[in-house]
Amino acid sequence: MIIERLSQEHRNIEKLLAILEQELEVFDRGNRPDYEVIHAVISYFEVHPEVYHHPQEDLVFAKLKTRDPVAAAGVGDLAREHRKGADRLRQVARTVDSVLADRELLRDDVDAVVREFIEHERRHMAMEDRDSFPAAIKALEPQDWAEIASTVTVHKDPLFSDVAEERFDALRAHILRLEQEAELERK
Repeated sequence: MIIERLSQEHRNIEKLLAILEQELEVFDRGNRPDYEVIHAVISYFEVHPEVYHHPQEDLVFAKLKTRDPVAAAGVGDLAREHRKGADRLRQVARTVDSVLADRELLRDDVDAVVREFIEHERRHMAMEDRDSFPAAIKALEPQDWAEIASTVTVHKDPLFSDVAEERFDALRAHILRLEQEAELERK
C-alpha cells in the first residue's frame, strides 16, 4: 500500500536525521564531523524526498482534498510545507559549503540552520503520520489508490534498497555501524 511505503520512507528519513544530528553534535563540540556523510545525507534529501516521496504525498493529499475537504484543511498546505523543507535543505547545503570553504560563520548560526531543518522535518513527518495519512486511509476509495498508483513512478530508494547508489556507500556504512552499536547496547 502507498501509505505503508510512505511511512517506511519516513522511518528511513528519521535514520538520516539522527545521523545529521549526530554529526552536528560533533561539530558543536568543536570537532570535525564526517562531511562525506553530511554531503551524502544532503544529496539523499535532494533526490529521494524531493523527486519521489513528496510528489506521492502530494497526489494522496490532492485526492484527500477532493474526498474530505475538512480533513484536508486540518492538515494544511502540504505542498507549501514541502517547498519550505526544500528551502531549508538548500540553506543547510549552502551553510555546509560555507563551513568547508572556511568562510567566517558563527558555530551557533551553523547549528541553528541545521537544527531547524532537522526539527522541521521531524514535525512535518509526525504531522503526516498523525493527521494526513490516517485521513487519507479513511477517506480515499480503492479507485483513488489505483489512480495514484498508476501515476507514481516506480523507483528504488537510492540508499535503502538493493540497488543502492555508490555515492551513498559511506552513509550506508555509517547507518550499519549505528544499527550494530544499537543492537550491542540492547544485549
